[in-house]
Amino acid sequence: MTNVYSLDGLLVFGLLLVCTCAYVRGVPRLREWLLREKRGVWGVCYKAAVIGTRLHIPVSISCVLMAFYVLVVK
Repeated sequence: MTNVYSLDGLLVFGLLLVCTCAYVRGVPRLREWLLREKRGVWGVCYKAAVIGTRLHIPVSISCVLMAFYVLVVK
């Protein structure tokens, strides 16, 4: 289990947030419902979705590296 209060737990949480929001952006009905606000709490999801779609290669590489770290190293 990863701890949210450690640095690697925060990195895992951030990567999961970016990947989930990027996936939600690809689904039309969910995009209209969740990503229409660009400010506030839902704005964080919108910005994470933009990061996930524009930087999809570095995000995917970092997901693979973090999975290796959590499964093998830790």
